[in-house]
Amino acid sequence: MPPLHFKRYLLTGLLAFIPVWITWVVFKFVFTLMAGVGAPVITTILGLIGLVSPTVELELHRDWLISILAFVLAIAALYLLGLLSNLVVGRRVLRWIDNMLERIPLVHPVYGGVKKVMTLMRNKPTGTQRVVLIAFPSPEMKSVGFVTRVFIDESGREIAAVYVPTTPNPTGGYLELVPTDELIATDWSVDQGMAFLISGGALAPDTLPSGFPRRTAETRGSLVEP
Repeated sequence: MPPLHFKRYLLTGLLAFIPVWITWVVFKFVFTLMAGVGAPVITTILGLIGLVSPTVELELHRDWLISILAFVLAIAALYLLGLLSNLVVGRRVLRWIDNMLERIPLVHPVYGGVKKVMTLMRNKPTGTQRVVLIAFPSPEMKSVGFVTRVFIDESGREIAAVYVPTTPNPTGGYLELVPTDELIATDWSVDQGMAFLISGGALAPDTLPSGFPRRTAETRGSLVEP
């Protein structure tokens, strides 16, 4: 096979494989997370079954089966939680849990911060809660971020708190304080921004907002020089 054909087919195969790999990484992350939540409950249930029938418990106690059952249990629990949160009684129960957690000194900062981020991800980006691009980690590069709050510093300048998630796992990231006049606004929804991050840029709107600096021959040369 000629070397040119080999390189072309190798590149074609790589481009066909990357979307499948990214999908697998995202699915594996979600599956592992959900299975980890439900695994203790499934293990407890299997232990109770073992008290009645040790043989059945031994047959069911397989890692792959526990992971699948734990994943299904976690999905069902999330569905029931969502259904409960839309009912009057459910909203009262969740409000009571919120009030209880807000009063615990060490839990309040973490719970309150995570709750605000989750509320941001669930709602449409209106007002100060919007998807933006910021100059991070360098002026020549841009990162997708979510404005969670706007402050006023002592000089009267507006400063935005921007959460910059990591890819493909958006649960970790960075919190950057950026002047609002340095933000590059987008018309992306939160769903579009998250899809862009999780997919490693494969799923993105067709156009990007303007605001990327243009390099001149002088600036290009300065980046190469030691």
